[in-house]
Amino acid sequence: MSDEPIGIAVVGAGYWGPNLVRNFQASPAFRLRWLCDLDVERAQRVLGGYSTVQVSGDLDEVLADPEVQAVAIATPAGTHLPVALAALRAGKHVLVEKPLAATHEQGLQLVEEAEKRGLTLMTDHTFCYTPVVLRIREMLHSGELGDLHFLDSVRINLGLVQRDIDVVWDLAPHDLSILDFVLPPGVRPAAVAAHGADGIGAGRACVAYLTLKLNTGAIAHIHVNWLSPVKVRTAIFGGSKRTLVWDDLNPSQRLAIYDRGVDVASPDELGAEQRRDILVSYRSGDMVAPALTEREALRTMVEEYARAITTGTPALTDGRAGLRVLEILQAASRSLAEGGTMIQLDEGHMA
Repeated sequence: MSDEPIGIAVVGAGYWGPNLVRNFQASPAFRLRWLCDLDVERAQRVLGGYSTVQVSGDLDEVLADPEVQAVAIATPAGTHLPVALAALRAGKHVLVEKPLAATHEQGLQLVEEAEKRGLTLMTDHTFCYTPVVLRIREMLHSGELGDLHFLDSVRINLGLVQRDIDVVWDLAPHDLSILDFVLPPGVRPAAVAAHGADGIGAGRACVAYLTLKLNTGAIAHIHVNWLSPVKVRTAIFGGSKRTLVWDDLNPSQRLAIYDRGVDVASPDELGAEQRRDILVSYRSGDMVAPALTEREALRTMVEEYARAITTGTPALTDGRAGLRVLEILQAASRSLAEGGTMIQLDEGHMA
């Protein structure tokens, strides 16, 4: 790649597209050349009257432009496969909004197409690029929290009941992508069970609880809910050394790290008479609230997309990260349909 900005087209001018437009226009690594949407007037309104960015309702016209090296797709999930495949086959690098595709099989098609052509495929798991989640990843990877024992995540609010998907597919991708992003190498979900309820007769689960077993024996629990009158965004990461509490609705203290917990002596350290009664001691230390620089997650995500394209190395949330999230979502749907059975995840897919 040259030092020139990467020519990019945004496909989709609906809910998320304008946010991508704004961040690509603000990035010196990119030059926004097209905004593509079937509703051309809507796309023109997003850009404003004085923009030099071209507008089109024809994807083929956009992909035929040799000045476009990369595409960002912000269209409904059901269209991700044909739009992203067309872009990859036109030789363009591709960024896709979450979820990567409507099914795991479709996502795999995109990953294999990108790998075959040597192109960047990135999933925009936006929450992974927040300062908080980047710090959590750093602390788990460095061992500062110790081994992860549990995750308890709550994402509830009085939300819009979707017509085509249940609350698991609407809200849980955020938590599942964060979990995939922060887990240290070698640690992965091994199985998932899901329980849901439809108290309002919407025809799909409006409240759901996901339980994931990790291959280390740790457990993760995720609560998603469209029907709560209060909005809660919290996650507790319990480690063997420290416990981290993330309250995303508390800007003055999003993160709190507690040096408190349970210490268990290993059997090797015990005498013969004590081995049946493993010694448990309680640790009561300080709480620290680290200072975090506020920065828009999409700005960091855009920079990561540029880095992946220019270096030819996978993005932190590449296509395979999107694929792993899709596998858990599909397994969770199967578990819901089967009354909450524990579904084993494919070890090869999750690696």
